[in-house]
Amino acid sequence: MDSLKSRGLFDVSNKVVLVTGGSRGIGKMIASGFVANGAKVYISSRSAKDCDATAKELNATGPGSCISLPADLQSLEQVEKLMRDLSAKEDALHVLVNNAGATWGDDIDSFPDAAFTKVMTLNAQRVFTLIQKCLPLLRAAAARGGMNGDVYRDPARIINIGSVDALRPPIQETYAYSASKAALHHLSRHLAGRLGFEGITCNTLACGPFESKMMAHTLRTQGEVIKGMNPLQRIGTPEDVTGAAIFLASRAGSYVNGATITIDGGQIVAMRSMIPTAKL
Repeated sequence: MDSLKSRGLFDVSNKVVLVTGGSRGIGKMIASGFVANGAKVYISSRSAKDCDATAKELNATGPGSCISLPADLQSLEQVEKLMRDLSAKEDALHVLVNNAGATWGDDIDSFPDAAFTKVMTLNAQRVFTLIQKCLPLLRAAAARGGMNGDVYRDPARIINIGSVDALRPPIQETYAYSASKAALHHLSRHLAGRLGFEGITCNTLACGPFESKMMAHTLRTQGEVIKGMNPLQRIGTPEDVTGAAIFLASRAGSYVNGATITIDGGQIVAMRSMIPTAKL
């Protein structure tokens, strides 16, 4: 019954975590939360400078630790290098958070083909690639978690960062982004059904608006409108997304597999009749 105590239910201390896109935005929020709860967190992003700076910042807060492993995940070779670097340091990976992503907005008549390819590659294909390359470390973590017969007591976890734009068409002309995130959501379910039998769960966090570089322009120009259309009258905070990630990575979320958890304050289910007309 000790596991029912809050500390036991949500304990992620000493777990090894990899967060892509972990130097800023939602990725940094999640990495910060795991470090604050005693995990050993590796962060990866395209900018070595940003990665190193974030790792230094999070190490100063503790009690967990943060290690910088820069990589440009658009490149297959960089994905492979990231895994070589991680495998040289760890023999098991308890939690993989796929957060690295890109977006592009353009008129439907001029939307560049190369931009569509870039967004789909990073947001969907490279998620699959990284999961594939991480499987030996994830399987090792699942086995280390212990088994009772064929039942995994502490599965390894894959947490994919999706979007509410995959659940309903967005207003903005971000065709590749919404398509890529919808693909990611379904990929997560597909992988959950396959990898669950090996003690690896796979779930998605469908995030609404949070403070990030990707959302900066939208929040700067439409922030008050977005808040006004949200039932909770605000955008997401670090605690909102971190809490969901820690839930999925801990004993509390060990039986959740193939789920899409929406973190948007009710934005996509808001009753339009209740939205203040002055804010539209």
